[in-house]
Amino acid sequence: MEASSTSTTLKKLKFGKLKVVRRRLLQRYEHQPFISCLAGFYSCRWKRYQRQRTEPGKCCCKMRECLFFPLLIGAFCFSLVFLYMWGEGKNDYNNFDWYNYGNLGFWFLWSLVILILASILFTYISLLLVLAMCLLAEGQQLYLHWSHKIGTFLVLGFSIACLFALTVLWGDHWKTVRLSFQITAPYLHIGAIAIMVLLSWPVALHAIRADKKVIQVIIIGPYVAILLFLFLIPLGMYSPCIREMGTLGPKPALIGHRGAPMLAPENTEMSFQKTIEHGGDGLETDVTISYDGVPFLMHDTTLKRTTNIKEVYPNDTDQNAALFSWDSLQKLNAGTWFLKDKPFSFMGSLSEADQNQAMNQSIYKLSNFLRLADSHNKLVIFDLYRPPEKHPYRNLWISRTLEVILKESGIKPHLVLWLNNNMRSFVQSVAPGFQHTFGRKAPIEDLLKNNIVKLNLVYTDMSSEDIRKYAEANITTNLYVVNEPWLFSLAWCSGAHSVTTNAVHLLNDLSQPLFLMTPQQYNIMWILTDLTSLLLISLIFALHWWRERNFSCCAQDSNPVLESGTYNKFRTELSDMPAVLT
Repeated sequence: MEASSTSTTLKKLKFGKLKVVRRRLLQRYEHQPFISCLAGFYSCRWKRYQRQRTEPGKCCCKMRECLFFPLLIGAFCFSLVFLYMWGEGKNDYNNFDWYNYGNLGFWFLWSLVILILASILFTYISLLLVLAMCLLAEGQQLYLHWSHKIGTFLVLGFSIACLFALTVLWGDHWKTVRLSFQITAPYLHIGAIAIMVLLSWPVALHAIRADKKVIQVIIIGPYVAILLFLFLIPLGMYSPCIREMGTLGPKPALIGHRGAPMLAPENTEMSFQKTIEHGGDGLETDVTISYDGVPFLMHDTTLKRTTNIKEVYPNDTDQNAALFSWDSLQKLNAGTWFLKDKPFSFMGSLSEADQNQAMNQSIYKLSNFLRLADSHNKLVIFDLYRPPEKHPYRNLWISRTLEVILKESGIKPHLVLWLNNNMRSFVQSVAPGFQHTFGRKAPIEDLLKNNIVKLNLVYTDMSSEDIRKYAEANITTNLYVVNEPWLFSLAWCSGAHSVTTNAVHLLNDLSQPLFLMTPQQYNIMWILTDLTSLLLISLIFALHWWRERNFSCCAQDSNPVLESGTYNKFRTELSDMPAVLT
């Protein structure tokens, strides 16, 4: 009777062993198209026998790959930071291209090239990271192909080098990034929470499979800490666009920066007419005085960028614009460069009539500019450049400009925002009707003492608190140069009274700030995001726990000798079976 019972038990053990062997053979050699694609693109390992599953409680990859995986994550983070920084810097692309023009001597849209390159590299490294996460979620060991490792180093080096160069050469751009968080932070928060939900799948899989508590803590601890930080970070967020209904101030007035330079050649009659056509409230320009005392509009020190001086006066291309007589300046074309260089990255196409008009633009006199503004009742503000040494009007530049404003143009004094700080007392005595404007922040007492009624500040100095304090003293604030709708929305919510912009035609169409919401709406969005993500993450962890528990129970029921040395040896031999079996 005992022999019969022993024989039956041995048969059951052998049958159970065969079932486990069969299941493991199927796992090793079954067709897995999804995993094959993942491993093929990530590791160039398209065959099933080339891949290895992660054993429960074991590391997800070999030591060399464990050391390299943080570099992949670092490349992703640095490329993301640079892409975000450069994407939010679109407002200043023209300044960046102009800076490179001054150093290189030719015009090119470097800003657009960098944006495209940064987008491509970020997409590439993001796909690698997604493939890695999917492989981890499927319980596969990671092995990054050597070509992707080289690509990772390239992305990491490019991103770090660009961030370093921008920090050194264009450090103020970080102020733009900080301002952008006041608009984008609520939506970046949602995106970060969504990423954490996706990461919960591989985290839960490997944490529950871990055979030691220490390993589980190492996996889950940082994940939970980051998740809690993201859940609570909205407590420290601030945005002037999150405000109660009815507290938003009036829309800022729009002042065309050198006219409408996205629609017409800058500082030309056509450019200012376009500003007026699109509802601009004021006109901004730059004034230089010719050698024979005629104030004209020109931003650059030389005439190379915005005229055809290389064709007309090829030997004088580097000469200061103020050293030309007005008769010589009138012979230059100030519009053909615009059609050739396309100075803005996202310019719209011009109609045939506008192209013909642009091709026939000439350098514009200050007196004509003022008459145009006066006829349409538009404010004017301008930077006045002092002529170089040995210029006949070097010491008469202020008086000559005032003569043109007060006597030759006939413009109403209250339309002039006088910005130049030289000889301000003299200007106030000669032209008391001007609206005197100051170009930087200063104590309110000093501003009132000098009869300052407006501040003209670079937009990176934007502060809703400062704008409010100045407004209480009847000092309005103008911000320059504001081109992007998100930045204009932030200026609007901060209480700015006007902005100088290259994009009057775009900003004039905004009926309210972008991203405007009440605190109640934001709280609902925040709480719903956190609760929904917490529920999804809990379900994912519960699913993995249930799957691993059932799998473990089934394995033990099918084969009671799984832990025996004999079966472990057999399993080792099985894993070494030749690849021809595929």
